Amino acid sequence: MELKLTKPIIFFDLETTGVQVGHDHIVEICLHRVMPDGTETTRIERVRPVDADGHTVHIPEFTTELHGICDDDVKDKPTFKELAPSLLDFIGDADLAGYNSNRFDVPMLYEEFARAGFELDLSVRRLVDVQNIFHLMEQRTLVAAYRFYCGKNLDNAHSAAADTLATYEVLKAQLDRYQGVDYKDRHGRVSQPVVNDVAALSDFTANSQWADLVGHIGYDAQHREVFNFGKHKGKPVEEVFEREPSYHDWMMKGDFPLSTKRVVDDIWKRYRQRRKLDALKAHFQG
Repeated sequence: MELKLTKPIIFFDLETTGVQVGHDHIVEICLHRVMPDGTETTRIERVRPVDADGHTVHIPEFTTELHGICDDDVKDKPTFKELAPSLLDFIGDADLAGYNSNRFDVPMLYEEFARAGFELDLSVRRLVDVQNIFHLMEQRTLVAAYRFYCGKNLDNAHSAAADTLATYEVLKAQLDRYQGVDYKDRHGRVSQPVVNDVAALSDFTANSQWADLVGHIGYDAQHREVFNFGKHKGKPVEEVFEREPSYHDWMMKGDFPLSTKRVVDDIWKRYRQRRKLDALKAHFQG
């Protein structure tokens, strides 16, 4: 079904140095403008990210792994400030649409324009987030999963017994539905992971990017534990301990889940042990 438009709408997506609005920067932007008469125009720009002093910002390796854009790819590209006037002209008064755009892309784009000294006036445009339509219409609840996979309504939803048995039925139905079905991961690797084997299902559904149970501590591309929150987000935990040893004590006294504290304390003990071994080696070598 073609869109019924009374004004232009621009579908857009951003690739960035990270996901912290106000801290991270755009490294690529794609704008696809659709006019009421059906005319479509696409503009794609690579962007050299710079800080407030005009110094080039490094694109972290773990984000390069996700979108494939590294420092060399943007070293000769214009900055966002240099592109801002023509981008604003291209956008005009168009409405904006994207995937997860209301939570990320729109705030990030607004922030970049503001840092460059321009205003992206959101009061004159509608914002359409396609992800929200997906999540609202295809709800990810057990009731919705039971209806989708089993073709039945879940009576007494939210009672422990009904939810437990429904989950069991849903898993069996998933094994039937996805038998022999390909899955492509974010690295482009293809497999058929939904098989009738508990170990394989555990591996497929595990949050392998988390070191703790809630995701406060994750892993980077080198499989080092990194912080996923706060002022040290994206930094290796041991490197933070090296520069700021008191951060361990702050976390252990803070309102963090025990699973997080145990992981942090294990890393701390490992870090302290390594420091001791390094000191011993230096002593004997000296």
